[in-house]
Amino acid sequence: MISAKAGKAKLGWIGTGRMGFEMARRLAKTGCDLTVWNRTRAKAEPLAKDGAKIVDSLPELAPCDIVFCMVSTYDDVKEVIAGTKGLLSARAKPRMVVECSSISLEGSAELRKILHMKGVELLSAPVSGNAKVIKAGKLTFVVSGPKSAYDAAAPYLDMMGQGSSYVGEGELSRIVKICHNVMLGVVTQCMAEITVLAQKAGVPRHAFLDFLNKSVMGSTFTRYKAPAFVNLDFHVTFTPYLLRKDMDLGLAAGRNFEVPMPLASLTRDLIQSMMGAGMTEEDFSTLLLQQARASGIELKPEDKAVGDGLSQ
Repeated sequence: MISAKAGKAKLGWIGTGRMGFEMARRLAKTGCDLTVWNRTRAKAEPLAKDGAKIVDSLPELAPCDIVFCMVSTYDDVKEVIAGTKGLLSARAKPRMVVECSSISLEGSAELRKILHMKGVELLSAPVSGNAKVIKAGKLTFVVSGPKSAYDAAAPYLDMMGQGSSYVGEGELSRIVKICHNVMLGVVTQCMAEITVLAQKAGVPRHAFLDFLNKSVMGSTFTRYKAPAFVNLDFHVTFTPYLLRKDMDLGLAAGRNFEVPMPLASLTRDLIQSMMGAGMTEEDFSTLLLQQARASGIELKPEDKAVGDGLSQ
């Protein structure tokens, strides 16, 4: 349950995809003064029953104090913020934009410059989690930008999950999120390898993962992915395309900062191989299926009830 008390600021919201919808809903359910825009209005309209106001144009968000943005790519971010019909096309301007998408360091720096020229502060606030994590109240933010802006926005970040981590000025949060998602890919590939090894030796996946998740090596992530690995349910939480993008961002950062990243490089190639084999539309954890095929076995659902670590 959301226990934080709704604040007084006027909030704007851009983007109601899988993530953005659930994040905005949590704000609306606290009673926040929330105004929402989405390119396809119909996808935002269900938020009206939670108290949000739905608008048809981005300039209608300009009078808000804080505008949150959650869209797919930097091109999308730039269009909705600085495009000809974007947020900044209005005469009025918000105090700040809280940008929550996964974009590059360079894109984030460019956005900060664009906003600064209009007198608008930027908080770079990428997230860890997905729609199911948001519903469980476990979303987290990593944030960088002006400390005073963070202090003003932090109560609203808390309403959407279990808190935020302030890491400093500028674009530092972007590098943290890139590192986070590189680990997402590497850990998933590792999890696929050891799960297939255990199964080929004769251990059922549910039994192996039950032990792993009870051990010191278990984590929120391994518990969360266990049902997919056991029952081969690969409904999308994060696509291979998006993971490949983030692995590329991580490798680019490694080159920029002169940090060798051999595990990340190999994992990126395995993701590419999986995509080349046609596994592009399901969840990225289909890395498990690729590992099984490379090991000469075909996996079948075990049809076992497995907890995901999120349910109460």
